[in-house]
Amino acid sequence: MTMTPLLSLRPVRNTDCAQLIALNSAAVPAVNNLTPDDLAALIAASHSAIAVVADTEPATVLGFAILFAAGAAYASENYRYFSGRSDSFLYVDRIVVAAGHRGRGLGARLYSAVFDAARALPADVVFCEVNLRPANPESLAFHNRLGFTEIGQQSTKNDAVVVSLLSAPVSEVRSAPGR
Repeated sequence: MTMTPLLSLRPVRNTDCAQLIALNSAAVPAVNNLTPDDLAALIAASHSAIAVVADTEPATVLGFAILFAAGAAYASENYRYFSGRSDSFLYVDRIVVAAGHRGRGLGARLYSAVFDAARALPADVVFCEVNLRPANPESLAFHNRLGFTEIGQQSTKNDAVVVSLLSAPVSEVRSAPGR
């Protein structure tokens, strides 16, 4: 029997860039592709970027999230949609977990940190989107278990992608699925 390592959350470091690009690229089309320069600009403009790591290998990123608060100078179509609906929010631009580590609670750990960050702002709501086309049913089910509900749909990337726009109130306590 293999034991699941203890996990920690930490801020993304400059030295994580190559790992984040590899994780992000492996997750396309669930997230859009990024160049190293795109990633650096995204992190620089973000409210925060969080990595989940195993305590035994803290330099190895197993998953990450990039977050934007209300009022950011961010041109994302989805961020603009949410900005038009609230002035007190935290937006999950992307959350990625390494393929070999999905289903082990890493996404829930990251979302726990997302809701902690939202409460610290303070923000009223957490927003994110999940692809409907191309379909990402696992992510939709995961977000549903966390209490996210659809508030709209949007076609982006010149109609190449359709997303479900999701919202979860910060005031409700979030618990990890399966716990």
